[in-house]
Parts: sequence; structure tokens; C-alpha cells
Amino acid sequence: MSALPGQQAEAVQAVQAWLAHLAQERRASPRTLEAYGAAGRRYVAFLEKHRGGPLTIAHLAGIETAELRAWLAYLRQGDHPLSPRSLSQALSAVRGFHRFLDRRLGVANAAVTLVRGPRVKPGAPRPISEDQAFGLIAEPGLNADLDPWEASRDAAVFTLLYGCGLRISEALSLRRSDAPLGQTLRITGKGGKTRLVPVLPAVSAAIEAYLADLPFVLAGDEPLFRARRGGPLSPRHVQASMQILRGRLGLPDSATPHALRHSFATHLLGAGADLRSIQDLLGHASLSTTQRYTEVDAQRLLAAYAKAHPHA
Repeated sequence: MSALPGQQAEAVQAVQAWLAHLAQERRASPRTLEAYGAAGRRYVAFLEKHRGGPLTIAHLAGIETAELRAWLAYLRQGDHPLSPRSLSQALSAVRGFHRFLDRRLGVANAAVTLVRGPRVKPGAPRPISEDQAFGLIAEPGLNADLDPWEASRDAAVFTLLYGCGLRISEALSLRRSDAPLGQTLRITGKGGKTRLVPVLPAVSAAIEAYLADLPFVLAGDEPLFRARRGGPLSPRHVQASMQILRGRLGLPDSATPHALRHSFATHLLGAGADLRSIQDLLGHASLSTTQRYTEVDAQRLLAAYAKAHPHA
């Protein structure tokens, strides 16, 4: 890691040092770095405007609770006010920034721990049914606007998301050397954590069908999934493809690529899998995150009861 700035350096330099720490030592994802960087820079910019002048790193020790609350109020205003969830995430990022200031730069601030963010009730995951998942996987092959290899690619990506419970970033991180797939797949998820995921025959078959149709020759270390012109496939393409498919199939807006991961967990739970196993398969750090799927399963049970019971 590069040399840390002194306490008389500009506060924005502390943000840059914090982001370097997250990238190099914490192995934070590019998406996390982008979100935390935006939150940190916006925080410093607000404080400088609020105080009427530039801030040094030493000044950050004197930020008061009233200023932190004013910053949260500022984020709730304007043409693009933040939602309670986004406010909570911004406050979490700033708390992490101040922890870095305390531990690495010797600039402590107790006020940041006294400010509470908005209460955010975690929303229940919104999975799709098994039939809808199978329909999404089959639909690319019926799209005349796609070349056959592109249809095979989209089907393979969706099969990975649903069959292995992967995030988009995890599926697109696969390399050519990872295929053909074995009985298990080693995935590096959030925070650099690795996990082993069983690979179903249907997933292996979908990958093999894609490779058989792929018109490009790839080196072993190149990304497995390719865009139309041969470059790496982007998450945005997967999201756009899903948007088109859900329109063709009449599915709700909640039918996103990530919904396939939710469906993987919900359908496993409904089939009798235990929560701890599902936690390991999804790569959740906390069991409480996985427990959200019990609410989904309970909702489905109550819906079936209401539909079938003569006194419901």
C-alpha cells in the first residue's frame, strides 16, 4: 500500500487512501469501490460546503453529530433523494471511512457511532416459479434476433444463475479454463470468500452446448462468456437480455437475473434443504441473510392454504 497521507493533508486524500486500502487489503469489488468512493467524496464535499472551506484530515476528528445529521438530511433532499436503504448504505460507508481514519491515521471520531440511520426492514426475496425459470432458460433459443451461439450463451448464463445460485458477477468471472465443468465449481464471491458449488448435469450440458457453438477461440485465462463482437460479456448485457425475455414471457419486473439466484435458494428450501447448507451454497456470511428465504417459503405455504382450504 502507498504511503498514508499526514493529518494536514486534504480530507479527499484520506478518501483515496481508504479506497486503496479497500481495494488492496480488503479485496473489495469494483462495484463496492465505486459506491463507497461516491459516498466518501460526497460526504467530504458536503462538509466543506457546510463549514465554508477546505477540510484537512485532522478536521475530520471534530465532525459533530449535528453535522452528520445535517448530511443525512441533505441526502434526503433535492431532485434525487436517497431511499432509506441507500441512506443506510451511505452511513455504513462513512462509518467504515472513519474506522479507517482512526486505525490507520490516528484520527478518531466518536460522534459517527452516535448517529443512527433510518430503519430499513429487509425486503423478502422475490423469486420466480420453477416453470418460469425453465421458461427463461429455454426462451433465448426461440429468439430469431440472436445468433445460435448467442442463444446458447444466454441459456448457459441463466442456467448457471439458477442451477448453481450464482451472482451475475460470479458467473461472468468464469474463465475458459474452468470449462468443461467438473462435479463442483470453486467460486470466489463477495469479500474474496471462496465456496464450492455442486454442478448439476443440466448446467454442464448448457456450458458444453455454448462452447460447441462459440465462434471464438479463447485462451485459458480469458473470460468464458463473450459478447457479440468477441469482448467479455458484461452484467448489463445479461440484465438487458432478461428484460427482453420477461417481456416476451409476460413476467413481472422482479424477474431479474438475481431473481434466479433467489429462486435457487427458495426452491431448495421448499424441497427440504436446510438453511445452513443453503447459506454455504449462496456464500452468505451471516445465517440471518439466508433466513429471509424462510419468509418466502412461508408466504407460498399460506397462499396455497388460502387457495385450497374451504374456509379460507
